[in-house]
Amino acid sequence: MKQADKLNDLISQSQALVFLGGAGVSTESGIPDFRSESGLYSQHADLSPEIVLSHVFFNSNPEQFFDFYKKKIINLEAKPNSAHQRLAALEAEGRLVAVITQNIDGLHQQAGSRKVIELHGSIYHNTCLDCHRKYDIGKIVESVSVPHCSCGGIIKPDVILYGEALDPDVITRAVKVLSEADLLIIGGTSLAVYPAAGLIDYYQGKNLVIINSSPTPYDRQASLVIRQPIGQVLASIPGGFDLTRQL
Repeated sequence: MKQADKLNDLISQSQALVFLGGAGVSTESGIPDFRSESGLYSQHADLSPEIVLSHVFFNSNPEQFFDFYKKKIINLEAKPNSAHQRLAALEAEGRLVAVITQNIDGLHQQAGSRKVIELHGSIYHNTCLDCHRKYDIGKIVESVSVPHCSCGGIIKPDVILYGEALDPDVITRAVKVLSEADLLIIGGTSLAVYPAAGLIDYYQGKNLVIINSSPTPYDRQASLVIRQPIGQVLASIPGGFDLTRQL
């Protein structure tokens, strides 16, 4: 059986599909990942992204942090690709119950997904560190250097920086949907970043699908491993599954 056919069969038999995605989901939208040959880590710079995008660096060098953040992390021109669009369609069809994403670009929501769990936050949400007033992305983009609130406090993007813990409420939501899923599709992630990768252990379903360009530590546990661009793979999934067939 062809890989595409097997994937289609697994999805058609599922009543509670969860998708767990990483940076590779958005590369086809023109947003670079971190660890590939063309990713941010491979770009020559005085400081690595892991240092610049850390909690410690944000506090000690906010000007340099925001310069990097606005140039390398924010990409408002990016549009949802075939992967985002097909996942949104699967949700609309009642097949997909949640997208768990490590991305902060908001492309899943732009494509129409509503059940999105953002493990690392979102560039579209920002909070004053002093008075906790909320700001949209426009305040960050329009700031000349470090964005400040009307109260004078620094506005921090609501994204998880290196050295910061994930939001426990977000983790709880992710664990719940994973524990109740009957099919888990993982795409565009090397599964090398914890604690996000560790969430897979909460999945108790029978079938695990991994779609990624490079090997992952969980490949041997998967029912199906596909080494093709995720947008191309998901675009091949037909729509209009008969949701009554399994009832």
